[in-house]
Amino acid sequence: MNHFTEEHNLFRKSLRDFLEKEVRPNINQWEEDGELPRWIYERFGEMGYLGIALPEKYGGLDLDNWYGVVFNEEMNRMNSGGFCASIGAHPGLAMTHINHEATEELKQKYLVPGIEGNLIGGMAVTEPFGGSDVQAVRTTAIKEGDHYIVNGSKTFITNGVNSDYLVTAVKTDPSQKAKGMSMLIIDRDMPGVSAQKLDKLGWRASDTGEIAFDNVKVPIDNLCGEEGHGFYYIMHHFVSERLMMANSGVAMAEYALECTLQYISEREAFGKKINRFQVLRHRIAQMSSEIEMNKVFVYDLYRRYQEGDYLVKEASMAKLTCTQLSDRVIDQCLQMYGGYGFMEDYPLARMYRDTRLGQIGGGTSEILCEIIAKMMIDTKSYKAAAKS
Repeated sequence: MNHFTEEHNLFRKSLRDFLEKEVRPNINQWEEDGELPRWIYERFGEMGYLGIALPEKYGGLDLDNWYGVVFNEEMNRMNSGGFCASIGAHPGLAMTHINHEATEELKQKYLVPGIEGNLIGGMAVTEPFGGSDVQAVRTTAIKEGDHYIVNGSKTFITNGVNSDYLVTAVKTDPSQKAKGMSMLIIDRDMPGVSAQKLDKLGWRASDTGEIAFDNVKVPIDNLCGEEGHGFYYIMHHFVSERLMMANSGVAMAEYALECTLQYISEREAFGKKINRFQVLRHRIAQMSSEIEMNKVFVYDLYRRYQEGDYLVKEASMAKLTCTQLSDRVIDQCLQMYGGYGFMEDYPLARMYRDTRLGQIGGGTSEILCEIIAKMMIDTKSYKAAAKS
C-alpha cells in the first residue's frame, strides 16, 4: 500500500530542499557548539514545519500523520540526532501536551508563538533517581494559595538549557504514585529555575540539560490538564513518541545503507570495487530486507494510529525492534567503511554515536520488553487517557 499522495511527495521534496540549504551546511558547527541557534527554530516556524499536526486556529497546518512521517524521515537524513531531537521535542513533546491537555489561555500563550518558532519548549519528566520509572517522580508541586511551589530536579532533558518553558511532570500529591502526578508548565525565567548542560556521547547538537527547581512559584493556571492525571497523559503520548522513534530507527538505518552503497561502489580493494565481494553483497541483501520489513510494519501502525487505534503494545514492539535494527545496520555499515568508518570526516562515526540512544530514550528496550510481556503473558490492557 502506498501511503503517500502526490501532495506528500511534493512536501518531501520542498522539505529536503529546505534542509539541504538551511541545515546541512551548519550541522557540523551545531554539533561543535552543543546547541542549535534560535534562528533555525524561527526559520522552521516561518515554513510551517513546527505546526504540521497542530490546529490551524493557533497557526498550525493540521495535516495528517503522513506529513509527520515525511518530516521525521527527512530530518534524519541530516545525520544529527541532536538536531532532530531539539527541533522534534518542541512540537512533538512540549506542544503536543499543551495542545491536548492545556486550557485555551495556555494554548494562546504557548502554542501560537511556539508554532511561529518564537518560543522553544521542552518536556521534563526523567529524574536522576527515576530513569524509566515515571511513577517514581520526586519533584513536588505543593499548592499554596493561587500558586504551586515546585522543588526537585530533572535530567537528560532535551532543550533543557535553551528552551523558554518546560512541560514538567510533578507530584501534586506526594503520597500517591501515578495518581499523584500532574503536568505543570514552568517558564524558564521563573526565579529558582536553573540548568546545566550535559556532555554526551552522541546527540551533540542538542542542549541536553539537568534542571533544578528551588522553591519555584508557578501559577495554578499553568496546570496542564487535570491535577492527578499527568501519568496517564504521559503514557498516552508515549505511543506517538515511540512510533516516531521507530520511524527514526528505520530512517537512520536506511540512510546509513544509502551512504554505504555509494561508498562500496567507489572503494577498491584487491583490484576491484568492494561491492563485488560476496560477503558484503549478502550483508547488504540482509540489511535491506530487514529495513523494508520494519518500514512496512511501522507504516501500517501509523495507518492504524491515524484511524484511532491505541497501540501501546504495537508501538512498543516497533520502537524495540527498529532501534535495535538501526544499531545493527549502522554497526555493519561502519565495518564496510573499514578504518574510514571510524573517522569523523565520514558519516558513519556520528551515526554510530547517535543511534545508540534509540534503545534508551522514550523507554529503554528493557522497559518495552516488560510492557509487551505484561500484555502478552499477564493479559494486561491499557486505555487511552481522556482529553481534558
